[in-house]
Amino acid sequence: MLGEATTGEEAVALAASLQPDVVLMDIKMPGINGIEATRRTVASDAKMRILMLTMLEDDDSLFAALRAGARLSAERCTPGRGATRNPSGRQREAIFGPRIAERLAQYFAVPRRPLGAPPFPELTDREHEILDLIAQGHSNVEIADVLVVSLKTVRNHVSNIFNKLQVADRVQAADVARRKGWVRPIRPR
Repeated sequence: MLGEATTGEEAVALAASLQPDVVLMDIKMPGINGIEATRRTVASDAKMRILMLTMLEDDDSLFAALRAGARLSAERCTPGRGATRNPSGRQREAIFGPRIAERLAQYFAVPRRPLGAPPFPELTDREHEILDLIAQGHSNVEIADVLVVSLKTVRNHVSNIFNKLQVADRVQAADVARRKGWVRPIRPR
């Protein structure tokens, strides 16, 4: 059976009623975004596979989709070039389009933050996440979408980060974070 939804809420409800083997989900959707819709869909049926579509070029959206339960991914869906059916039928296997597979390889090839105490002990875990996203060049709206929180919440965290790091703006915060080795360098998009 085929179905089509225009919002995240509709996608969750339709997946629950139709019980498809595979759901094609876009990250950017009206209402709840595709990441939250994926999380809810997988929570109701862990066997359902989610093919996450995205035009976004950031690692955070990719990893948020994977954490939500997406196990298939493609950067574009075009006729004749979409994802193919998983012939092995294994539920836990993840399949990625070539661009996303390359980004994953690059992500894991770049040295990560050292283990142990973070360089900014005064920041909360959420503030560390937001500082990382700021340093990668994300706007408050994009950060709210990625973390699935309100814009006001992001603004409050950003203000707290500025106060705790004693910086005046995003550029200074990103510079401090990079100099301390907290975030990886921004790759050209």
